[in-house]
Amino acid sequence: MKISFWGVRGSAPVCREDIVKYGGHTPCASILSSKKDLIIVDAGTGIIRLGETLMRKKGQENFHVHLVLTHFHLDHIMGLAFFAPLYSSQAKVTFYSPLNRETTLRLLNLLMGGRFFPINFSETESEKHFKKVPERDFTIGNINISHIPLHHPQGSFAYKFYEKGRSVVFATDTEHPEKGVDNQLVEFARKTDFFIYDSTFTPEEYTQGKKGWGHSTWLEGVRIAKQAEVKKLYLSHFNPSHSDKKIGMIINHARKKFPQTYGAKEGLIKELKN
Repeated sequence: MKISFWGVRGSAPVCREDIVKYGGHTPCASILSSKKDLIIVDAGTGIIRLGETLMRKKGQENFHVHLVLTHFHLDHIMGLAFFAPLYSSQAKVTFYSPLNRETTLRLLNLLMGGRFFPINFSETESEKHFKKVPERDFTIGNINISHIPLHHPQGSFAYKFYEKGRSVVFATDTEHPEKGVDNQLVEFARKTDFFIYDSTFTPEEYTQGKKGWGHSTWLEGVRIAKQAEVKKLYLSHFNPSHSDKKIGMIINHARKKFPQTYGAKEGLIKELKN
């Protein structure tokens, strides 16, 4: 199972000289199974480069991608309109959504339609399929996928992708409880190989006016990682105002409490070998 990060910035894409190391694109990651099933997690602006890469590799051959959505906040879907395979008759895109087919289709048509975009989502040339994420686990190829709800405005999902004894958990939009930790998330992430967590705010920022905004801190990520006994913690969903230097300081603070802490960044590829 190979995990690639295409966008790790939260809330809004940014482009500045001081954000080169971790990148400025909003959330998107891809998972390639041992049998070459391609799963995409979220469609932030990071999906644009992923789509361009896919089109260069695939050429005119038919191909199928699976797009798993955590939720519909703009930073997690805003790149979809510029996802090149969406406009290719050679591509089949299956959308997995927390919402039913009709609601998912209505929201994506709102994103790409009316006065907001010149081409309606439903008019794009790719073959499109829609699946509501079931209450129980489901599979894509030989990858098993489970999920739990997170504490986030309008809701969001954490997903666990599991293949042949190796696993990765994405929990990029969540707010920790006022006291203690999110015990459901601790159990969900129990002994996972890679735990990718929301580090939008520093603890100081959070207590100084960010409570109730739906996001968390590196410190809460560390607490969950320790209690869940995860192997590696990847901080992600970085604040658009945080520079490379600031993120580096955050990671260093986290490593003092949980040495196996890393920062997700655009272009990072990690492989979980069976």
